[in-house]
Amino acid sequence: MVKIAVVGSSSMDLVVTSEKRPAAGETVLGEGFSTVPGGKGANQAVAAARLGAEVTMIGRVGDDVYGSTILKNLNVNGVDTSYVEPVPDIASGTAHITLAEGDNSIIVVKGANDWITPDYVQKASAVIKDADIVMIQQEIPVETVEYTARLCKELGINLLLNPAPARLLSEEVIENATYLTPNEHECSVLFAGINRTEVLKKYPNKLFITEGEKGVRYFDGMIEKVIPSFLVKAVDTTGAGDTFNGAFAVAVAEGKSYEESLKFANKAAAISVTKFGAQGGMPTRAEVEGSLT
Repeated sequence: MVKIAVVGSSSMDLVVTSEKRPAAGETVLGEGFSTVPGGKGANQAVAAARLGAEVTMIGRVGDDVYGSTILKNLNVNGVDTSYVEPVPDIASGTAHITLAEGDNSIIVVKGANDWITPDYVQKASAVIKDADIVMIQQEIPVETVEYTARLCKELGINLLLNPAPARLLSEEVIENATYLTPNEHECSVLFAGINRTEVLKKYPNKLFITEGEKGVRYFDGMIEKVIPSFLVKAVDTTGAGDTFNGAFAVAVAEGKSYEESLKFANKAAAISVTKFGAQGGMPTRAEVEGSLT
């Protein structure tokens, strides 16, 4: 069983479903509302745990009802929360999600996730040192991403950086990361004004661009490849990218080839969108290996 440490956000997702997305100044009637645990870090931790990894989450929650619910959900899904501490008198992070017109729109309020500091991560350095791979995202302070990337490089631990939400990264962070997994929009922010093919060639077997229904694009050192997605009827696309990242981390940590790992991750992501909620559709190992062949 591979060991994965996830440095990242936890939140409560406040989800509204509607036939259409309101324009500025417009009010529309929604079809439903629910609260479900989320956050990119927690989502990726749950995805990896369901796929058979031993996962430790390194994060913060608020000292509130949402925080208690988030912790309980992580534990139920087999994620070690020894390094997820409540922040006194601070609210948990929230994500305000609108599901409409076959896609989602999301506003994130970081809350307690801003307290995932370099010093806090340093307290979990033994877990990071023992991991087969570390995962990190960008719903946490930029200095924490920089510190974690530097620490993983010093320790010789592979780091998968999912640069979402999109913001600029230093060249040092990019070089210290083992894998970068932006979607098309995030890639355009990271490498503004640079031709996609040139960027892929600059980072062979490091930069993996997710392109939704089209698949995942990367440069293997010789040619540019696209590993196609699996077409399914989507119910809720929230968390599909997190499922992809969790699955990809598990597969590469197990020693699968990049092509095998991407196919495995694409399968997991496709299954995830067939059910409601960021974590609701995240599949088990048996579900990925037994479907969409």
